Amino acid sequence: MNAETGRPDDRAIVELGRATFAQEAAALARVGESLDDSFAAAVHTLLDCRGRVIVTGLGKSGFVARRLAATLTATGTPSLFLHPVEATHGDLGIAGSGDVLLAVSRSGDNPEVTQLAGLARHFGMTMIAITGRADSPLAGLSNLVLACAVEREACPLDLTPTTSATAAAAMGDALAVALLTLRGFSRDDFAAFHPGGVLGRSLLMRVEQIMHAGEELPLVDRDLPLRACLPVIVEKRLGCACVVDRDGRLAGICVDGDVKRFLMAHDSPLDQPVHALMNAAPETVRPDELVLGALRRMEQRAGGPITVLIVVDDERRPVGVLHIHDILRAGIV
Repeated sequence: MNAETGRPDDRAIVELGRATFAQEAAALARVGESLDDSFAAAVHTLLDCRGRVIVTGLGKSGFVARRLAATLTATGTPSLFLHPVEATHGDLGIAGSGDVLLAVSRSGDNPEVTQLAGLARHFGMTMIAITGRADSPLAGLSNLVLACAVEREACPLDLTPTTSATAAAAMGDALAVALLTLRGFSRDDFAAFHPGGVLGRSLLMRVEQIMHAGEELPLVDRDLPLRACLPVIVEKRLGCACVVDRDGRLAGICVDGDVKRFLMAHDSPLDQPVHALMNAAPETVRPDELVLGALRRMEQRAGGPITVLIVVDDERRPVGVLHIHDILRAGIV
């Protein structure tokens, strides 16, 4: 305790945070170990659903339900969130007998949610409950119950839905992961559903979209003297020059570091041909490759990270240069 403020000191505050993590992690492990055939049946029910997957919940459980609906939709199981109060004032008109209602409720005894569950059964919908009480009214109205009971909340008063909300969210994640796996949901599918954000850009953007090409491409002949190569490196401002042979095919790369080392090692370096100092085995990439893969190649290169890749065509002719700064400007990382 801090004597001046009367408050817990920083170390005590950090321990409070760690205790919350430990308590919730232990609770999640117990809920995970308790999964049984009901979980598999719920996955099959959602996988076979030819109507809508409607997710509902109220209060903190409502936020968990909204997140679950978004996660399912983003991973190949079209879903929507239905507020239990709004449902009984007209919004239930979106539901049909082929739909599945997935209700999230810690107590399973919320009148708004149980009323909606009863109406769903009346309409012939399949009911799945994610609840902390397997003996609750909601569980009794449901075809399948996914129990995620926790011994207590992380809240020291054991009142605020903390651990229970985390457990319900994890149960929803487990359903979503099982479903996307069984559907064979791929990276390309994910990219198609997320074209606008960082994830979408990472999965969709090709090297040819951001590479330097045409007049921006620093090309020099392998027999060109270093004296004539330097202005190309400086003018193009990419820190390198693509060295080509007489047929225009890539012979190597000359970067700033190569030039500096060569200048220090020779008395009359400027009249030496570029091929005397170039790297004859540069890292290359194809124009149709993903930018994310190109970035990984830069970072994970066996000889150490690099900042530039030469983009070549099928005949190994340079068609562009990809610089790590281009990737950063594109918002890939």
